[in-house]
Amino acid sequence: MTRKSAWPLAAAFCLATALAGRAGAQQQQPYIPLISKGFQHQFWQAVKSGAEQAGKDYNVRITFEGPETEAMVDKQIDMLSSALAKHPAAIGFAALDSKAAIPLLKKAQAARIPVIAFDSGVDSDVPMTTATTDNKAAAALAADKMAQLVGDAGEVALIVHDQTSRTGIDRRDGFVERMKSAHPKVKVVSVQYGAGDHLKSTEIAKSMLQAYPNLKGIFGANEGSVAGVINAVRETHRKIVVIGYDSGKQQKDAIRDGLEAGAITQNPVGIGYKTVEAAVKSLKGEKLPKVIDTGFYWYDKTNIDDPKIAAVLYD
Repeated sequence: MTRKSAWPLAAAFCLATALAGRAGAQQQQPYIPLISKGFQHQFWQAVKSGAEQAGKDYNVRITFEGPETEAMVDKQIDMLSSALAKHPAAIGFAALDSKAAIPLLKKAQAARIPVIAFDSGVDSDVPMTTATTDNKAAAALAADKMAQLVGDAGEVALIVHDQTSRTGIDRRDGFVERMKSAHPKVKVVSVQYGAGDHLKSTEIAKSMLQAYPNLKGIFGANEGSVAGVINAVRETHRKIVVIGYDSGKQQKDAIRDGLEAGAITQNPVGIGYKTVEAAVKSLKGEKLPKVIDTGFYWYDKTNIDDPKIAAVLYD
């Protein structure tokens, strides 16, 4: 064999060795799937980016999936079942229904697969921790802002994404309970559920505006909910106080335009990152707190461009 003809063989051998090494490294990486509540909002894309960054930092393999809408509890349960069938090292789970997944999570526990809840916890002690916003406290702040903006008296309403997830329950209760305890002259006249769908939430908001001619404000408890309120206010030309939750281009534009008074933002990238970080720590046997509080902020047109706020907003 000539020296010239040996070069392609040597190159092929090096390439094969490199690929084999990479495949071996992938096999050695712990696999941590994250089952989200959905994919339709930019919020979940921000959570995913945080999880993927942690995957790189901690050298673990991450997958991230969720049903098409946040009403698909059964589909989410199927996704959880499929993920567990792959025998992952650990699993992250954001429950659409705080009770429906418990039997499967108990199976994970029996198989010694650590469960890390994120965004929305479950009514069980199976998860080793929950990386989440203090949704009750955040919604209470939204109630205080609403009361201030409506003159601490009058009728207000809520559109919430659901009444089965911990986030839906806690944001509803945090807002309603704070109004009752601290702002007794502000009356919550309606609480409706739009499944986080902006079209459904638009119809609900329009119905509310028609049913309550003296309505002073509406709180939309997640990105899809408040998008519906924004649409309804634009279509009906009603002047009311709109307060939202999360971020997204439509909401940010509405705040800059003055149509929406302000919103609570979470730290979605931080939620994703802390979920994966907690999973890695659990695999090392490290003790975890029961809740990892990832924080929240109020933002409006006075501070939307503040670097600290801008860092936790997304389009």
